[in-house]
Amino acid sequence: MITFFSEQHVQHAPQHEFFRGERVPCFESPARARYVQQQLVARGHVLREPDADSLMVLAQVHTARYLAFLEGAWADWLALEPGNADRQPFPSVWPVRSLRADVEPANFTARLGLYSMDNGSPVCAGTWAAAKAGADAAVSATRLLHAGEHAVFCATRPPGHHAGADFMGGYCFLNNAAVAAQALRAQGCRRVAVLDVDYHHGNGTQSLFYERADVLFVSLHGDPRTEYPFYLGHADETGRGAGEGFNLNLPLPAGSAASTWFEALDVACARIAWHGADALVVSLGLDTFAGDPISTFALQADDFSRLGERLGRLGMPTVFVLEGGYAAAELGENAVNVIEGFEQAG
Repeated sequence: MITFFSEQHVQHAPQHEFFRGERVPCFESPARARYVQQQLVARGHVLREPDADSLMVLAQVHTARYLAFLEGAWADWLALEPGNADRQPFPSVWPVRSLRADVEPANFTARLGLYSMDNGSPVCAGTWAAAKAGADAAVSATRLLHAGEHAVFCATRPPGHHAGADFMGGYCFLNNAAVAAQALRAQGCRRVAVLDVDYHHGNGTQSLFYERADVLFVSLHGDPRTEYPFYLGHADETGRGAGEGFNLNLPLPAGSAASTWFEALDVACARIAWHGADALVVSLGLDTFAGDPISTFALQADDFSRLGERLGRLGMPTVFVLEGGYAAAELGENAVNVIEGFEQAG
């Protein structure tokens, strides 16, 4: 399987985040992609640099105001004070409920809050370059599918599925899965399905396609009553307007066994097959692994081969986009197990 990997990912390397009230090293780090790269090479896979520019598709997925802020955020931060080069900005105010979001504040911290759903997506000097490279990979992958390839893997970071039209969150800045789905539609796919298997619900992807019937969104994830992102991902969210019936959430209790998870996967695959899509985009979160430090499902390394094989049996042209997975040392093996399981099914 062709894999896109960009060295630009190392430019997004914030030093710390806040987890359960404490300042800790970032779980989402360059080491994640490096372990995936190493395992791919060790098992004979060829990696390519992305060769497409995603800007046109990004403009169809994210708002112009948000993209402009994200691209210029670090320069704006430095302009406030030269010493900011050694500091990470974090939002401290958010425009929730009765507060207005239509007027962009001049204050940088207020704008950072306007475009953030949490304080869990630290921005640094290379954030835009790394995130843009991930979106470029997503568009590059769809072009290969359009040219006849059966499947492509985007081994990129930072992840993207929590990012909405005009906000970042959960380590995500640009929504690569949504970019891939939108690009596939633009290239002539009548219908596209997006399957999110990350431990955490892909709230950004859901929100982007919630009122559309041409892109089915299916997600199996930890129950949002106890798991991030908390405010979206419930089973009663089925779409709105033209999109009614084209959103399927399969929330599972924290600590669910692999057998329970695969039962939900079968439900997801049946719904995808019914949709009759021309192509599939997989938000490949691997934080369902039993050893993940911030998740509680119980999948083992061999289960990821089984996941890939089950998706391969759908027989659909497929783009895999790497999302979460924070047991960094095991991430490479788990990712490649999915890819090779998929290939063996074909």
